[in-house]
Amino acid sequence: MSVTTLEKLSATDAEAILDRLPSRIKTALLDRASDIEYPIEMVVEMAIASFLDSEALGFADCKPGRGQ
Repeated sequence: MSVTTLEKLSATDAEAILDRLPSRIKTALLDRASDIEYPIEMVVEMAIASFLDSEALGFADCKPGRGQ
């Protein structure tokens, strides 16, 4: 049996995670995704990564439009 490991969260998986969170947290993540114009799956990944690793890419690193 072969197992494929994905290195990123899919939109479907992100929605499944969001559906199980308290509404205030879900709303905050959706608002943040809208504010920085990132897909929700990337915002959920960043939230989890920054919780697990203080040196991971976080929301403070996301400044759309800079460095172009």
